Amino acid sequence: MTQAPLACPCGSGGKLDDCCGRWHAGQPAPTAEALMRSRYSAYVLGLDDYLLSTWHTDTRPDALDLASQSPKPTWLGLSVKRHENPSPDTAIVEFVARMRIGGGSAQRMHEVSRFVREGGRWYYVDGDVS
Repeated sequence: MTQAPLACPCGSGGKLDDCCGRWHAGQPAPTAEALMRSRYSAYVLGLDDYLLSTWHTDTRPDALDLASQSPKPTWLGLSVKRHENPSPDTAIVEFVARMRIGGGSAQRMHEVSRFVREGGRWYYVDGDVS
């Protein structure tokens, strides 16, 4: 019995392998929005290495350890509010991610993220959370 393909956590409605899974496997995301969606999916899937590799070196933390996070968040969904390119190699993506931590009530994380493209690849720089 074959297992059905997993739905992509980013909310695109596509299958993981055809959506964010391509970027997780090493293909460069074509837009900052695609990178942001793939980073959300990486948080859902616990892909520390991917998150670090797509974080700009100027702001990247030394390490992530999502597996040891306690209590672990349960990611409930992603909504992209806007995506704009002030220049060809910079972008802003505003999104709301919904999560539940432990047995608590659902929470919203609203962020305006900044991205930069270097060497043909988009990188997350930082964001303002409200």
